[in-house]
Amino acid sequence: MKHAFLTTATAALMALGSYAAAQDLKMSHVRPQDATIDVELRAFSAAVDEATGGDVKINIFPASALGDYTTVQERISVGAIDMATQPAAAAADRRMQISSFPYLAGNWDQARAVYGPGGIVRETVAGLYAEQDITMLAAYPVYFGGIALNVENANPGSTEPNGIKVRVPGIKSFQLTGEALGYIPAPIPFSEAFTAVQTGVVDGVIGSGAEGYYASFRDVTKTYIPANTHFEVWYMIISNGSLAELSDEDQAALKEQAAAFEATRWEVAEADQGKNEQRLVDELSATVAELTEEELAAMAAKARAEIWPAVLEDVGVEWGQAILDQVAAAGN
Repeated sequence: MKHAFLTTATAALMALGSYAAAQDLKMSHVRPQDATIDVELRAFSAAVDEATGGDVKINIFPASALGDYTTVQERISVGAIDMATQPAAAAADRRMQISSFPYLAGNWDQARAVYGPGGIVRETVAGLYAEQDITMLAAYPVYFGGIALNVENANPGSTEPNGIKVRVPGIKSFQLTGEALGYIPAPIPFSEAFTAVQTGVVDGVIGSGAEGYYASFRDVTKTYIPANTHFEVWYMIISNGSLAELSDEDQAALKEQAAAFEATRWEVAEADQGKNEQRLVDELSATVAELTEEELAAMAAKARAEIWPAVLEDVGVEWGQAILDQVAAAGN
């Protein structure tokens, strides 16, 4: 009888241990439901579920439902939210501006060398996350940024002052980019940006790309200028506390699926950018400006000359310049 009791108790404990190993994780992202990232993250969630035998279930919360990305990063840092795929929040650490330095990469091959596996910016940002008790699982290349306007710009390739006022994120590099390209920058929170354009407070937006403008500004975009202002990359991150609660096997499976998620994205991101630029034309009848290589080169040269020194002062000249030197070496 005693033996039977012990057997029953052991079975109960094993069942309890199995139950404790299962984890439901919350994943935040910034785009609306059914946007590209939402669809891809749901596929990733399903892959993790299968790879862990149902031990790890990732619940997706789109459209910043858990808070804006800065708040979410802060909450992940303290373990209040498990995961996110989103931009690096410079408000948490100014050095994270290195991820969105204007004109850091000139094409997709350069972007992959800098932001892809083993790339200097990717590794640097991973280290900055680590200082906040956050683990980076993957980088998610999105697009090269551009300018969306609710008005026409007669000289879209010019960097001369044009009197057009644009919303920019509250990040120094974006504010300076707006000025360098001839616009009047107005730092406005993302949650208020659409209304600001709709009501004429500003004439457009800098800080996103074709996919972002289609997702969030489609009704107020008449002109799109693919100025390659910056390379937009988001990061899949997880709280160190949430990661530690997983078994070693489930941690390995999660990291393996995150690596596969990133690898797949690098294969489709460039084509995805082109598709979204075409959607602006086909579905919104927007005008997509055609910029020459000379115009893009002039924009990049002016931005680097005027913006980089100022942002380096913000992130730390010696620290930032060492990274820019490695970026330059990677591009050669």
